[in-house]
Amino acid sequence: MTPGNASRTDRQLLSLVGLVVALAVAPTLVALVSLVDGPPHSIGDVATIVALTCMTALGTRVKAPIRIRSTTHAITWIETAIVIGLAVAPPAWVVLSTGAGVGIASVTMGLPAIKTAFGVGKNILVAAGAGAVALALQWRWPPTDVVELITSLGAVYLVAALLDDLLAIPVIALASGNRVGRQFLNNLDLRLAGFGVRFVVAVCTLLILRADPRLLLAVPPLVLSLHLAYSTRVRGRAEQQAWQRLARTTDALNVVDLDKVLTTAVTQAAELFSADEVEVELRDGGRTVRGGTGAITYDGPAGEPTSVDGTVVPATLEGHDRTADVGVLRLRFRGPVQLSEREQYTLRTFASALCTAVRNAQAYAELARVADEHAYAATHDALTGLANRRHLLDQGTEHLSARHADGVTALVLIDLNHFKEVNDTLGHAAGDQVLVQVAERLGAAAQEGDLVARLGGDEFAVLLRGLPAPAVAAHRAETLLAALHEPFDLDGMRISVEASGGIAAAPATGGMPELLRRADVAMYQAKRAGQRTSTYAPTRDTADLGRLTLGGELPRAVADHEFTVNFQPIVDLGSGLVTGAEALARWRHPVHGVIDPLRFLEAVERSGLLPAFAEAILDEALLAASAWREAGFDVPVAVNVSPRSLLDARFPGSVLARLRAHDLPPDRLVLELTETLTLSQLDVVDRVLSRLRDEGVRLALDDFGTGYSSLSLLSRIPVHELKIDRSFVTAMEGSAEAAAVIRSTLDLGRSLGLDVVAEGVESEPQRRALWELGCTAGQGHLFARPMPAGTLLAAFRRGSGGSPGALAPPLHDAGAVIRLAPGRRQGGRGRADRHLPA
Repeated sequence: MTPGNASRTDRQLLSLVGLVVALAVAPTLVALVSLVDGPPHSIGDVATIVALTCMTALGTRVKAPIRIRSTTHAITWIETAIVIGLAVAPPAWVVLSTGAGVGIASVTMGLPAIKTAFGVGKNILVAAGAGAVALALQWRWPPTDVVELITSLGAVYLVAALLDDLLAIPVIALASGNRVGRQFLNNLDLRLAGFGVRFVVAVCTLLILRADPRLLLAVPPLVLSLHLAYSTRVRGRAEQQAWQRLARTTDALNVVDLDKVLTTAVTQAAELFSADEVEVELRDGGRTVRGGTGAITYDGPAGEPTSVDGTVVPATLEGHDRTADVGVLRLRFRGPVQLSEREQYTLRTFASALCTAVRNAQAYAELARVADEHAYAATHDALTGLANRRHLLDQGTEHLSARHADGVTALVLIDLNHFKEVNDTLGHAAGDQVLVQVAERLGAAAQEGDLVARLGGDEFAVLLRGLPAPAVAAHRAETLLAALHEPFDLDGMRISVEASGGIAAAPATGGMPELLRRADVAMYQAKRAGQRTSTYAPTRDTADLGRLTLGGELPRAVADHEFTVNFQPIVDLGSGLVTGAEALARWRHPVHGVIDPLRFLEAVERSGLLPAFAEAILDEALLAASAWREAGFDVPVAVNVSPRSLLDARFPGSVLARLRAHDLPPDRLVLELTETLTLSQLDVVDRVLSRLRDEGVRLALDDFGTGYSSLSLLSRIPVHELKIDRSFVTAMEGSAEAAAVIRSTLDLGRSLGLDVVAEGVESEPQRRALWELGCTAGQGHLFARPMPAGTLLAAFRRGSGGSPGALAPPLHDAGAVIRLAPGRRQGGRGRADRHLPA
């Protein structure tokens, strides 16, 4: 509730109380006039008035309290006293005795003036209304029979009860912020039961008076017993409702967005504890959020004063173990309030649940922040801030797969001429300045919708989208290269850097890799011809003919088992022991010799031979793992999986059948997956991977952080292992950003319980730096290049330093090595072996 709303509510309450008091003036004056016209005639009459006053005062004090915010409302026995009084005395006496009794009781209890005025006015109106009904029914004492007593008394009591609710409920609803209808229905069953009990007491009292006034001594104990039973039931109902609200509130806190957690906590706590304002102050960042049942009224730094003055009830936001203190929760009331023992326990429980919710939300936010930084670093060049090669390929692939009639897509590949001379003459710092300025000029010359990227070194690319015709690409390329014509300013020196550009329009097949290859071919044609730009021409490209020739030989190669597998070991960085090996496919062509995967994988996927090729590679990998196991080296083997294989629902059955054929446990096989849009979107992939994992096959996410969406893939694909791309390992010694990406990947792996393997470890400083960051497994040329299975087995037996199964000496003595993360590590490969299908 905002300060304005609170002030408006106070004014409305004051107006409502004033109205009740004003309405009570008329019956009071009428009663006074009646008393003057017919004063008490005897000591008995005076005693009756005094007794009625005392009975009303007692009925006011004996009550069942219910706190709403800083105001305590009560269920009293006043209407019972009023009805009994109307049976034995004139209505005027009852009206005046009721006002006097309620006033005396309110003063002795120390109630505020506004509550005293409202109580007196309301009960005078109740007595006047009930008295009017008694007069209309010509109530006489004593009644002629019991039936007349009960019917007349029932009518009078019904009017008194209805008037009491009609006058009290609007005030309670306004004070609590509830609708009148909802307030009327709250605890209706308890109120009806209370009315019934008090009616029975009134009937019994009058019957006792009718039979023998001396039996009236038995009434007080009966009333007290009934009151205690009723109060206990009211408190029990209130506690039950409070626990139900607490359960609903703590359930509502189970979200991972911190803003939603704080909003829910503030608004729900205001209702749960009937507080005028709730405030949550967080230690981390000094953030304060406050508000009421309606909405949040403040969200900002701590120290901002509040408009709610009065009682403050604080609760530390700490867990059950009291080790985590994330902030403080404060309940504010406009008046004096003391929480009951049950409310205090509820507050501690709620504070503990809020502490857990805040910690979870903060942890999720940190994980998302690290993932965002990781994703940005993985898709952008650290020096220039431009998109990198991976991001260019991903964005281009997504655009080419989604495009319809949106024009022509083309790529301009730009390479700086003689840039090495700048580095050699002026130093790498000057070279970096040139690259930054080139990036700025290309970004300024590009149009909206173009994607400018740095592919590495002095090579840049600009993806042009939505061109009206292929010829426009050449004009746009000239504009881009013209932006580099002006000399560059380097600390007062002006130097000129020439550039060459290759232009290629998107091909019908082959996607982004083929577009990039064609632009590269065109760029080198421009360099050879001494031109600034050149457009790709198929007639001058001999690579396509060679690729088509190889594609035609694939069926024979599969049938003749020309595809072989080499294995690169994965090593524990601390001990040097081998913990796994990755299978890398090679084509041993009878004429062309060994052909690396980049030249034939795309053709295999397009040829329809992928299942046979994958089965052949998997068989060789499992055969090698089985041979190593028999020799005493039980290490798992990692095999790369093509995304297209995951679209085949029969793939898991094929994998499991081959594991059984080679008598290998499923956890001896690791399937390495690449981050692709296909993996993250298709349900069939989910089913395939879930079945493989359920059967015990381990899954690894390759080149983590360089793909479509690392965080979303981790939440969807149940992997066991992450593999750090070799580009980060290569750059980590000279790039703080690359080291940060590695560190965040390791932190993410530890938090999710995943193994992490670093690819491309080529030097002892890299090995030691990775180990000190917490990475315990790696692969690369430092330990071994890819080799046949038999050669690797011989290396296992030979070992390092007399230790079989080790390929490198340990970093420390055995007693000094601290394992930073448990578990086996598998997988890895060189640059030319990425995206290798199984």
